[in-house]
Amino acid sequence: MDSATFDPRPARAEAPLLSTASRGLKIVVIGGFGVGKTTLVRAVSEIRPLDTEATMTNVGVGIDDLSAVPGKATTTVAFDFGRITIDAEHVLYLFGAPGQERFWFLWDRLFTGALGAIVLVDQRRIADSWYSIDRLEHQKIPFVVARNNFGGATQTLADIRDALDLDPQVPLIDCDARSRDSCKQILIALVEHLFRGATRLREQTAQALGPAYQLGPEVVS
Repeated sequence: MDSATFDPRPARAEAPLLSTASRGLKIVVIGGFGVGKTTLVRAVSEIRPLDTEATMTNVGVGIDDLSAVPGKATTTVAFDFGRITIDAEHVLYLFGAPGQERFWFLWDRLFTGALGAIVLVDQRRIADSWYSIDRLEHQKIPFVVARNNFGGATQTLADIRDALDLDPQVPLIDCDARSRDSCKQILIALVEHLFRGATRLREQTAQALGPAYQLGPEVVS
């Protein structure tokens, strides 16, 4: 068997969920065309990822801009899917969205039920990430931004933040989408961001209700 293409991870059908798993947590990975979304899902998934990669043909000439990714031969036409078991009860589902504008109509469906999102950025094509951030902000989905280092960093993260006009509370980190450990750090950053957001919401709710109320298992006036 060709070791270059063999994936030792079990396929979805061969890796059933634990019988105790009761909570599925959905994360969406989005970004511009060719920024590494499929690579990220493949790197971090515990199972052999399900993808909808199709070979690029002459039909895409003039539609898909390959100037920054001249060696790209395939592209996602629906979504990528991966899975990570967190513990006996919680399972993380990763959905990688297609990057081309002609597939953007799929995004809102992929966002349905999402706990949070990862915006993957190629520093050479910052403008390709603007729509991703706009859509997430419109949908009010918490997200983190990860700069995928293609050939090394040429801009600081502060430069990237300014170019994207990111809210100061949105985490921005470096990553290598090919590395499982690096991708894990993105997921950890997202979970921490979600937790901070939930804590802020809780505090704001308590302030709005006033001192006559307390938040907890019971709300007492």
